[in-house]
Amino acid sequence: MEPLVVDVVHFYPKENAQTHNTNKFEVVNEENPTVTIVRRGQPFNGVVRFTRAFDENEDIVQLVFSLGDKPQMDTQGSIFLHRDAVPDKHAWVAKILDVQGDTVSFEVSTPVTVPVGCWALRVVTRLKSSSAREFYDFDQDIYILFNPWNPDDQTYMEDTALLQEYVLNDVGKVWVGPIKTTRGKPWFYGQFDAAVLPACMFMLDRAEMPFHLRGDPVKMTRVISRIVNSNDDAGVLVGRWDGQYEDGTAPSEWTGSVDILAQYLETQQEVPYGQCWVFAGVVTTVCRALGIPSRVVSNLVSAHDANSSLTVDKYYTETMEELDYDPNNPAGADSIWNYHVWNDVWMARPDLPPGFGGWQAIDATPQETSSGLYQCGPAPLEAIKQGVIGLGYDVEFMLASVNADLMRWRKDPESESGYSMVDTNNYHIGRMVLTKKPYVFDPLGDEDRMNITAEYKHSEGTASERLALMNGVRYSERAKRYFAIAGNLNSDITFNLREIDTVSIGQDFRITVDIDNTSKEGRNIKAALSATSVFYNGVKAEVVKKVEGKVFVGPGKHEEVSILVKADDYLPKLVEYCNMKISAMAIADETKQSWADDDDFQILKPNINIKFNEDLILGQPATAVLSFVNPLERALTGCEFRVTSAGVAGRTLRLAAPDAPPHGLVSAELPVQPKKLGTINFVATFKSAELKDINGAVSVEVFEG
Repeated sequence: MEPLVVDVVHFYPKENAQTHNTNKFEVVNEENPTVTIVRRGQPFNGVVRFTRAFDENEDIVQLVFSLGDKPQMDTQGSIFLHRDAVPDKHAWVAKILDVQGDTVSFEVSTPVTVPVGCWALRVVTRLKSSSAREFYDFDQDIYILFNPWNPDDQTYMEDTALLQEYVLNDVGKVWVGPIKTTRGKPWFYGQFDAAVLPACMFMLDRAEMPFHLRGDPVKMTRVISRIVNSNDDAGVLVGRWDGQYEDGTAPSEWTGSVDILAQYLETQQEVPYGQCWVFAGVVTTVCRALGIPSRVVSNLVSAHDANSSLTVDKYYTETMEELDYDPNNPAGADSIWNYHVWNDVWMARPDLPPGFGGWQAIDATPQETSSGLYQCGPAPLEAIKQGVIGLGYDVEFMLASVNADLMRWRKDPESESGYSMVDTNNYHIGRMVLTKKPYVFDPLGDEDRMNITAEYKHSEGTASERLALMNGVRYSERAKRYFAIAGNLNSDITFNLREIDTVSIGQDFRITVDIDNTSKEGRNIKAALSATSVFYNGVKAEVVKKVEGKVFVGPGKHEEVSILVKADDYLPKLVEYCNMKISAMAIADETKQSWADDDDFQILKPNINIKFNEDLILGQPATAVLSFVNPLERALTGCEFRVTSAGVAGRTLRLAAPDAPPHGLVSAELPVQPKKLGTINFVATFKSAELKDINGAVSVEVFEG
């Protein structure tokens, strides 16, 4: 008798996908799927057919699963087929379910900590009475993913209903824009697209992440935060913030992650260009594809504390002209971003004291190095909230992002440090932290917006919020010095910069400062007002208008100073996303009391309207009409729409549109042919030479014919 020879091995990709919550992956839904996608710590079924009948008393069948090119103990599972095998959450087990002549049905169980990735299988057969062996190499991919449905997996989420959102939902929203006009930008994650899992494997290999560490979600998400940016290791996206994107794709044009990951996999080159929400969108796609619950988080008015003082410091000359550098930190100035977007990922943290599991912040936007590389997190939200900055990883940086104090300093030759404090603002940073509400998708409105500020910090101004920040300050010598000075400010004049709520593109607006003198003497005030166009990360682009002047405010009197900014002043100087900063500074001649404030707002643009002329029927052609009204006094040229949807043939379609006259309709027709039933989502962006970053989305039902 000779050892068994394997004829065929089959893993029932469709059936296993049903029980493993992997049935949304495109590759398992093909007519004859050749890729198996399962979750760790949970049994899956297979069958093997030999060229002769299987003899249980004489034949030995060994399954050898391996990950990577040099399998070690942690990246190899070597198991024998047994009738009486007992599943064990810490071991590889193969149990015989049924024998029919030459065909054996079996069930494989994997350890709940097994590394995640694309595993290979070799079948080794021999006889009990002989050492001669036969080998069979299975030529199909077997992906083993994290299993947040399994209570023993580190990524387990007790409220498993939420996994419908945080692992299985392939479309979402990212909140972008300044605090008063922030809006949800639809984003197509597309984690089930055929290109995504291979792209994830390529990323992890490019990051040179050891295979045996790929079962640990703490290490995995830290590596993901590093490899989604290209700064250290030819990662996925090149970050760029200066408006110059001609040799790549402008960040505002992307509609989702799949095009980016597919291009990265295909070219094996970094993809130009990304900004924070693009990095965050790709991170969520990668995490959800691998089975790590993830959400995109937007922090409105976000601090970048460049010198670990837990403050954001702005410096002014003696006459209150703002300095564009930090005299105390030659490496770089602190900055305030209109908004900044990162990710939360869900996991237990057995590496930390109890109480720090759950949501963890990671940030793939390259701002600061951590352990020498551009990576950030995972930082437990609970540690950020309590100001426990000694825990891994990067809690201090994230604490400053959401809760630093804004401090302003004026050059002062009489002060010991050379600067005296103008004022301190405890409320400015981290105004609101937003994410998408589970189970809701509102393509045009804000019904799906969820405020999670309370998960990141205690309510501003409460004793708990001050204590958490001071808890962080206590561990930092530098921060102690900054906060010590903040206690000694007095003033008899109050200033107020009026906030601007909404300005539609093409409208004029006015900057106004109210000045109240509460003293018994008159005051001569020197004031400066300016409007500047800014990139969303706080970098100034161009001064749109600036005025300086003097005003006398009598004892107990109220005065106001203001300037009008016309559309013709700002339109030529707007940069991407149309963010504006208005700044006001003042100093009293008599007392040298000084004041400064600024406010950010966005010039608003229209949304794309997406309408269908008929009901959508599976497999039948239909037409989508995309349109909006040109808000400008000038024509739009070089118009192009870009549309992404999972439910139609072709991933992303580009659509040229005719030039649009001033205040005329911009419109294009898109032929669509739905390829799946139920709700499908369309995400669109628009660009032209004169107007960019216009967005729209719609959810529609597809019916049977």
